[in-house]
Amino acid sequence: QVQLVESGGGLVQAGGSLRLSCAASGSIRSINAMGWYRQALGKQRELVADISSTGITNYADSVKARFTVSRDSAKTAVYLQMNSLKPEDTAVYYCNLRFTSRGTKYDYWGQGTQVTVSS
Repeated sequence: QVQLVESGGGLVQAGGSLRLSCAASGSIRSINAMGWYRQALGKQRELVADISSTGITNYADSVKARFTVSRDSAKTAVYLQMNSLKPEDTAVYYCNLRFTSRGTKYDYWGQGTQVTVSS
């Protein structure tokens, strides 16, 4: 059983910062990538940023230069530092873990954490 536990969401004014954390536990092998997605009200879930097992990062254009994704391999954790937040960043943010075990690919999600940016 794999679990992802997120923390760090909340309410912040435009221009402020938040740091999201996600810790994974359970039987996890050969991590392919960990990252963050978000879903705003009435919109589809979208990739915010992810980081591969080799440290390659990938960002949505809308967050480049403002957000930074990082990993702690020893703790199987992923973080998202969000700076210069904008009201359009308001969404539920979901942690994502992708790994491979015995040739099978697995895709797990956290429960989501609300980020609200006021103008």
